[in-house]
Amino acid sequence: MVKRLFITVKGRVQGVGFRAYTVNSALKYGITGYCANLENGCVFIDAQGEEHNINMFLSDVKKGPKFSIVDDVILESQETLADYSDFNIRY
Repeated sequence: MVKRLFITVKGRVQGVGFRAYTVNSALKYGITGYCANLENGCVFIDAQGEEHNINMFLSDVKKGPKFSIVDDVILESQETLADYSDFNIRY
């Protein structure tokens, strides 16, 4: 079953390679969508994929890359989109 989530990651997640790490994880699990820095210091992720793969991706996101500190991960379920075909960073 395909699942889509809006994910807000709080903590030390900007300036530490978090978005590149997220792209690599998304590619590993076949997740589509995007990630972006927010003005408040958080990272926003719009992710869609098979439920098992989304769960594995979320596990990676909660760990973050080496120099990050993930304090909180907020999840919001969304309707799936048919036109998602890749995962990228938005600026």
